[in-house]
Amino acid sequence: MHYDPVKNVFAGVIRSLPVSRVGFYKTLDLMFLRSWYVRRELRAIRKQFGTDELKVLDAGCGYGQYSYFMANNLAPCSILAVDVKEDWIKDCRNFFASRNLKQVSFAIEDLAKISYTNKFDLIVCIDVMEHIHNDDAVFENFFRALAPGGFVIINSPSIYGGSDVHDDNEESFIGEHARIGYGHIELNEKLGEKGFIPYSHKYTYGFWGDKAWRLGIKYPMLMLNVSKIFIVLLPFYYVLTFLFTFIMMQIDYRSDNKTGSGINYIAQKPLK
Repeated sequence: MHYDPVKNVFAGVIRSLPVSRVGFYKTLDLMFLRSWYVRRELRAIRKQFGTDELKVLDAGCGYGQYSYFMANNLAPCSILAVDVKEDWIKDCRNFFASRNLKQVSFAIEDLAKISYTNKFDLIVCIDVMEHIHNDDAVFENFFRALAPGGFVIINSPSIYGGSDVHDDNEESFIGEHARIGYGHIELNEKLGEKGFIPYSHKYTYGFWGDKAWRLGIKYPMLMLNVSKIFIVLLPFYYVLTFLFTFIMMQIDYRSDNKTGSGINYIAQKPLK
């Protein structure tokens, strides 16, 4: 199953119909359980900084979903959103300008080559690190870019079935990934070597979350990989399946998963 081509199809749709972009963001926030977890952590971290302006790097912003959320929910804040995909950055820049969201700026950047120093209070890196081979360079750049006391949020597939690797006979996303995923011990070690201290971790997509992902995301993706004509059938599919998907996501969100196919990891740069 290939994920990136389908993502590019949706990027093309919202590019041609920019008025649909907010609805698209809301759909992503509803259907992707990782967004539930990330948004919860973003709100919690925002409280750490009181009324001070929060300086944020959205590291690998993609469609701009999280930049949009932060601009509207973490004020006062200023956000630099970066990605390697020039067309996606251009689309985001045009849309955010049309919404008068001046606190968000965009740039084409390679995370392995960024050179910011003590600039950000928060770095948000959602479903990006599994695509990058040289993660050591990225983590080093993140540490340098954060101001003392700043946080980094990393959301990624985990070693427990990450990238949809459940057994050897099942085609997965791993062909599009540099690694299966991370465990919290590995992230403790990798980021600890750069100077970070662990703050928290949460395994996501546990038993029920995994089932919800299959029903709500994987099976529709499989259909779209067969033929894009299936996009017209998706509304009917979700009429039949959405309630079950939503309930399973709620169970996962409220559970303390010991393992899961995703991980939401937070580390902090020491004050001194």
